[in-house]
Amino acid sequence: MKKLILILIACCVAAPSLFANDVAGTWMTIDDETGKPRSYIQIWVENGVASGKITKILAIKEGENTNPLCTECKGGDYNKPVVGLVILRNLKQDGNEWNGGTIMDPNNGKTYKCKIKAENNGQVLRVRGYVGISMLGRTQIWKKFK
Repeated sequence: MKKLILILIACCVAAPSLFANDVAGTWMTIDDETGKPRSYIQIWVENGVASGKITKILAIKEGENTNPLCTECKGGDYNKPVVGLVILRNLKQDGNEWNGGTIMDPNNGKTYKCKIKAENNGQVLRVRGYVGISMLGRTQIWKKFK
């Protein structure tokens, strides 16, 4: 009986850390216009904060540059290669959602408030970027890359 209680306590202690990383991993973004895979984003959780960077851009058109410079970015990201840019920052877990952070769009250099949520047993990531309140934004669906 003591062993069973210890196992239950260990599971209760470990469960939050397992749940905290449900957004961690590599995610495939989908192009809004073509519906084709567009890029891979690596998300990691460190000290309870989720961040993410672009690890690969996929060509949609033949001859397309798959590692352009971020000419629209501001500050230290200006003119850096898009591959390697940290675009998700400072997301903190709030229940089954991560929010309070930002997402940067390297196409226009703009930064938006952001919240993300893993769904479908961690196979889909709902990414919402917005200005002001969440209703003033748009949502993208990213798929877990294996």
